[in-house]
Amino acid sequence: MILGVSIYELLTVTSILFFIGVYGFITRKNLISILISVELILNASAINFVVINKYLYPDMLQGVLYSIFIIAVAAAETALAVSIIINLYRQISSVEVKDTEIMKY
Repeated sequence: MILGVSIYELLTVTSILFFIGVYGFITRKNLISILISVELILNASAINFVVINKYLYPDMLQGVLYSIFIIAVAAAETALAVSIIINLYRQISSVEVKDTEIMKY
């Protein structure tokens, strides 16, 4: 238990975050919204690493190190995706997924 919060409550919150991200990724038509959904999925997995590590091995820091790695990868992925989205917007003046299909190379 972490400061009065049980592992079941924490895993429930991360599961809800994960499935909100999956739902947003599947249903959204805007590239920015899809990127935010991917970030929700990555954040839920990072929190899961920390919670499970704290529950199983409270003295070790592997879960924290994995979550820091996930945050670093998410930051790099976000920077790259935003630059691609800005470039697409400059070329086709839209950030909708359906408009990227008509883009000429």
